[in-house]
Amino acid sequence: MRSTTHRLTWAGAIVMGALALMPRAYAEESDKAALATALAKVSTTLEKGLQASETIGKPISAKFEIEDGKLQLSIYTVAPAGFTEVIVALDSGGVASSEKITDADDLKAASAQNAAMAKATVSLLTATERTVQQHAGSRSVSIFPELRGNEPMAAVTLLGDGQFTTVMQKLN
Repeated sequence: MRSTTHRLTWAGAIVMGALALMPRAYAEESDKAALATALAKVSTTLEKGLQASETIGKPISAKFEIEDGKLQLSIYTVAPAGFTEVIVALDSGGVASSEKITDADDLKAASAQNAAMAKATVSLLTATERTVQQHAGSRSVSIFPELRGNEPMAAVTLLGDGQFTTVMQKLN
């Protein structure tokens, strides 16, 4: 009797876990759909945002995202004063605002991105432009540098034909 109850408990836990994950998977897919729809209405590019953010500091990551139901282009930069999040105006491609990064998780992410960029010989702008050129008809959605072993790489997410694809690009 005990082993049957034990099996039922594990079976129940597995079912509950699967049910708990389904809404997250659905949310991620609906977020991607919302992002793709929002991007179709905006002419500002990730590349233009990277260029604009250089007035604040060295770009270390960039992404289009839906924040509070609205599309935004967020770029993390580093300068001698520390890490800054730059928000790019979607209409003009210029800097709309910038704010020092203080959240612990965001600082951890920015530090890791900065470590990868410290070993890079290629800027995020150049890596993004190369990736878009290699995938004609796509637009860049995000770029995140990382160290793979000791080699700096960037995960570049593209949107083309309604599909998101992530491509690894060398940063040296």
